[in-house]
Amino acid sequence: MTTGSESARLDGGESARGDATDWRTIGLVAGASLMSTGLAAYEIVPASVTPLIKESLNVSSTVAGLLVSVMFGTAVVASLPAGALLDRTDTRGAMALAVLALFVAGVWGWIAGRNGNYWSVIASRAVGGVAYVVVWNAGIDIVSRAVSAEHRATAVGIFTASGPVGFAIGQGTGPLIAARFGWPAIFVAFTGVALVGLLVFWPASRGLGAARRDAPSAADFGAVLRNRTVWLVGTLGFLSYALYLFINSWGSSYLTDDIGLSLAVSGAVVAIFPAVGVLSRISSGLLSDRVFGGRRQPVLVGSFAVAAPLLFAFTHLGSIWLLVGALLLSGFAIQLTLGLSFTYVREVVDPHVAATAVAFQTSVGLAGAFLSPIAGGAVVDNAGFDVAFLLVGLLAVVGLVLAWRAPEPASL
Repeated sequence: MTTGSESARLDGGESARGDATDWRTIGLVAGASLMSTGLAAYEIVPASVTPLIKESLNVSSTVAGLLVSVMFGTAVVASLPAGALLDRTDTRGAMALAVLALFVAGVWGWIAGRNGNYWSVIASRAVGGVAYVVVWNAGIDIVSRAVSAEHRATAVGIFTASGPVGFAIGQGTGPLIAARFGWPAIFVAFTGVALVGLLVFWPASRGLGAARRDAPSAADFGAVLRNRTVWLVGTLGFLSYALYLFINSWGSSYLTDDIGLSLAVSGAVVAIFPAVGVLSRISSGLLSDRVFGGRRQPVLVGSFAVAAPLLFAFTHLGSIWLLVGALLLSGFAIQLTLGLSFTYVREVVDPHVAATAVAFQTSVGLAGAFLSPIAGGAVVDNAGFDVAFLLVGLLAVVGLVLAWRAPEPASL
């Protein structure tokens, strides 16, 4: 996930404090990444124990899916206001407050889950969603300020890789935590990771995070909303996030309910899907710049062209090893678009509205992440996994058609 303030912060601002090899800079990047990893794991972990949640709370797949979707829905609403606020406040302090809010949300969710209070769990997750938006926005800001220009892309790349790493941790360890401590414990399990990250980050970030005044204006939003290519790229992001969250949310349930694997094994297998994103999101730019000479369209086309047949075939693969291979390849393919779309959308607008374009891309993309677990759950409940995977395969075909029509930035 990339926030609306990312572009503006990466394009300028404070000078770097020192060289990227400085121990304080390493501590800052490591601490910020740990905070984001803990939040990402907290974000996705209910998907790894959905059958337990459905049975315990006596809810449908659609309702259970909202436990994941609510955080993305919160992010859609809160991302731009949070980014504007962070431009005018101390991002270092905001990150600390966000991690403390996560701790409160985790304990709140744990108590509510133990008491069987579904809507209280949902409210706690909404608070966690705001915390994630703040940490992600502020983390990109402060990491980009901490290093010199020649190391900035590497440092920010390491930080943004915390998203798929956290997803993999949440998917892989959620069933184990639930088996040992009960499923409500998943809400507090990863708050400790974020708190450790804050302890590492706080002394290393001293002197950074002062307020900025470069929030997008109303005129900037208008210029972006009139750009057809921005809408096309936003739709590609929407579809990619929808595919990504469908498998993250329902892949484990499919392996448990239809294939017969245990929750622990299903979680470990599905963890492969987001984990490969660490490689995919970094390599999307390298493929575009080095292999295709700066062209963006071939990577986007390849992303959906590889994903579509894998999604169509997923429920017809009888071997666990074939399923693992499909998760690896589809996870890599889908996240190519997630890695490249935020760069691409900046290039199809004038530089002075690049930050606004990124903000728009974030909101539209995360709308797909919000809707996918809920809609996917509704289809699973009413028609089964075969139909659900058929429909997401069709979404990938729509993405392929749109990617084929995507213009290169240099031609605009």
